[in-house]
Amino acid sequence: MTRIAVIDHGAGNLVSIAQGLQDRGAEVKVAAAPDDLAGMDGIVLPGVGATGAAMDRIRTAGLVEPLTAWQGPLLGICVGLQLFFTDSEEGFDRALGLIPGRVRRLESAPRLPHIGWNDVHLRPDPLFDGIPDGSTFYFVHSFAPVPEDARCIVATSSYGREFVAAVRSGDRVGVQFHPERSGAAGLLLLGNFVRECRQAADAA
Repeated sequence: MTRIAVIDHGAGNLVSIAQGLQDRGAEVKVAAAPDDLAGMDGIVLPGVGATGAAMDRIRTAGLVEPLTAWQGPLLGICVGLQLFFTDSEEGFDRALGLIPGRVRRLESAPRLPHIGWNDVHLRPDPLFDGIPDGSTFYFVHSFAPVPEDARCIVATSSYGREFVAAVRSGDRVGVQFHPERSGAAGLLLLGNFVRECRQAADAA
């Protein structure tokens, strides 16, 4: 069975994420320490709230080095995606630095935080297999990443103006929305990630 760790840094919708992955055939382990990642085929880094607080908890748990060194599939969700980048306008100096770029406040937004369902323009990517372009996903955020290299952008949405909704760099893929709260499309996305983890494990 495909084994996936969901990082518990004190700010994530762990139960819904775990249930979604389990429904798609994964064995899920909630991970709060480096040793919890042993033997895993993939990792999910969730998050809600502020990136600085989430990064502080990850650092305190000793998870920065294991996450930056991880070579398998890694899915970031919402704040988990934002932690992939170098830093953030929320006011802290350093995130994980997995993808060069900065997390910026949404510009021209009618109000913040942006909460609700939005259409997402999907570019071809294994994470979106079987999901129609323009599908709606659930967002809760005031910031979004701005990668230095736009080629890593695999989905966009709009709130006041266009923003980055998903990125991929190799086996590292992240979404600004919450698939675990996005109905059938979100569950299909989680299933696609489970498949990626299984394929990576089979190829190892």
